[in-house]
Parts: sequence; structure tokens; C-alpha cells
Amino acid sequence: MKHPLAPLFDGHDAVQADIDSRPADTTDHLSEVRRTVDTYHPRRLTLTVTEVITETATTKTFRLRRPDGADLPPFLAGQYVGVFADGTNRPYALSSSPARLDHWDLTIRRVPGGRISNHLIDTVTPGDTLTTTGPMGTFHHNPLFHGDDVVFLAGGSGVVPAMSMIRDIVDHGLNRRLHLVYGSRTDDDVIFRDELDALAADHHPNICIDHVIAEPGPGWAGPTGFLTSSLIKTLAGPLNARTVYVCGPQALYPYALQQLLDLGHPRRRIRFEANGAPADPTRQAHWPADAAPDGEVTVTAAGRTFRTRRDRPLLDALEDEGIRPEAACRSGECSLCRVRVLKGTLHTAEEAKLRMSDARFGYTHSCVAYPITDVELDA
Repeated sequence: MKHPLAPLFDGHDAVQADIDSRPADTTDHLSEVRRTVDTYHPRRLTLTVTEVITETATTKTFRLRRPDGADLPPFLAGQYVGVFADGTNRPYALSSSPARLDHWDLTIRRVPGGRISNHLIDTVTPGDTLTTTGPMGTFHHNPLFHGDDVVFLAGGSGVVPAMSMIRDIVDHGLNRRLHLVYGSRTDDDVIFRDELDALAADHHPNICIDHVIAEPGPGWAGPTGFLTSSLIKTLAGPLNARTVYVCGPQALYPYALQQLLDLGHPRRRIRFEANGAPADPTRQAHWPADAAPDGEVTVTAAGRTFRTRRDRPLLDALEDEGIRPEAACRSGECSLCRVRVLKGTLHTAEEAKLRMSDARFGYTHSCVAYPITDVELDA
């Protein structure tokens, strides 16, 4: 049927005749798109551990490859993958270079009492398999907004995404400068120390590395203490408009933020990596004063009812009952673990990056939500 506006365009009959003469398009475009999405953003991958590298007494790197040897999905330096084990998952940053897709390196430090880090470090050996997500996360360099001269403040295992960024610059010959200021507790627990020292000795034009040791041994001659504003200024020089990345233990974040603000650095030029649920949600100002954190409440979800403490993340409580919402960052950012609250009151931590519509329709991020009263979920 001819479109009523067709006669208004010169040559419309010839165009229509050409269209009509073409063979019918029988391509299954939906399947093609699905294959492309699964190639670059797979939900799950089963990978083989081909090497386990001891970095320090507390840290190991697990090298993962596809069983068939094919390349892994590409990623941006600073991103993470979720690792599944023991009925749950945890996000771990990739430390390898985006230039090398024949393998991924996950560098993991032991967390005292950590459910997954201890399992991986104590039990996983070459030949084992791990199930992961595809790469994800927003903690990566954005050339449009971050510029080509950045500072990275790292504490402990927070150096992992910085290492991927450094390797990216070196391997791809990027015209980007990165100054790493890396704080460690002791000088014998510095992750990637040999590689970082080699880069420093080579005087790479785009990489500058400074170590700061909180509890130095007798042979340490470098900077000591904490990443104070004066030390940051001494090592990194005037920050001016440079973007500053911060990654490390949760306690580093408010401290580093205050030090940077004391230097007059604008908040919009400071980027923090999401780093788990709050260690103590009751310290947040909007935690109800009359809600005892160790008190138990009832949760109803997926046809079952169970009890849990108020100060336990809802996602953890659901997983313990065999109810496993999709989850990735476990820090309130990615929103994969969103659940709808039908009844009851929850404390949603400050870390949650909620959508504007979530409050209206009753959604929360279960990884950083805490049931204050008995609750019923649409799950």
C-alpha cells in the first residue's frame, strides 16, 4: 500500500519499486543481537584456573582462561567480575591488562572472616573451575570527563584496579599519565611490588609510583604514615583539576575525601570505587534510633518465611535461605539485586544508587537494605 505522503517526494515510484524487488529479509535479527550481547556481556562464564600466583602472605592472583583457549570478553581497566562460590558471589577487580584477552587475572586479598576470599585463597588450585559474570562496573577511565592526567590513591588491595590501568597505559602506549600513591600497612605486604618497582626504575614517562608505609620495617626509607593532605600534595604536587581515583578499605574513603577537600579539590573530581555494604549501617544518620541492630524480624519472600537480624543485609539473608536474586557489585550501585517491598520498613543505606522511581514503586537494592520491621517482598 502506497503511503499517502509518497507522491510528495520526487522519484517515489522508483524507490518503492526498488524496495519491492528486493528479496524478503529472513534474518533472525533478535538472535544475532543476542549472540553479540552474550559474546561481550555474558551473564555467566565457566573458566579454568590455569595459574595461582602468590603475591604476598595475604594475597593471591588467580589466572583464568576459557577451557577452549578462546579470548575472553573485553573489559575496561578498573572493571570487575562477579565470582560465584558457596551459594553466593563477590565482585573482584581485574588486575590484568585489557590488551591481553587470552586470560583474566583476579588478585584477591584475604579478608578476616571473609566467606569467599578465604575459600578461594585456601582451596582453589590450578585446574579448578570458577564461575564468573562478564566484566562490569563504572570505575574506569572516561577520557571525556577525567582528562589525561590522573592521580590514584590506593590502600591495600585497592591497588588492583590501578594495576590494570597501569598495564593498560603501558601495553597500549596510551597518552595518559597516572600517578599512583599506594598506601600499605607494612613494606612486606605490598601487592605487585616487583612490577611496580620495575616500572619506577624504568622511569616510564606516563607512570609515577609512590609507596607510603604505615608500619615500616627497619629497611624502609620511603614515605611513612597515612595519606594525609600534606603528603598527597608533597608526592603528587598541585592537584589542580586532575581527577583523583580512590580505592581501598572502607575506612579510607571518608578519610581520603576529607584530605582531598582540605586541599581544595572539588568533589566532582574525586571518584570512589564501590566497596561493599556499610560495615556498620547503624552509624548512618537515618538509621531509626529505636531499632536495635541485633533484634530479629520476619522476612517473607518466594513463598517462605524466615527470621533475620536487622543489621544483616537483606541480600545475604535471602541467599542463606536459598533465595538468590541476581547480584553483582553488592555495594548498592549496579541495581541487579533490586527487590520490591510489599509490606514493612527497611533501612536503605546511603550507598544505594536508587532510581527516582524506586521510592514510588517500593523498590530497594537488597545488598544495602536492612529490614527494620517484618517485611514481605515480591520475590
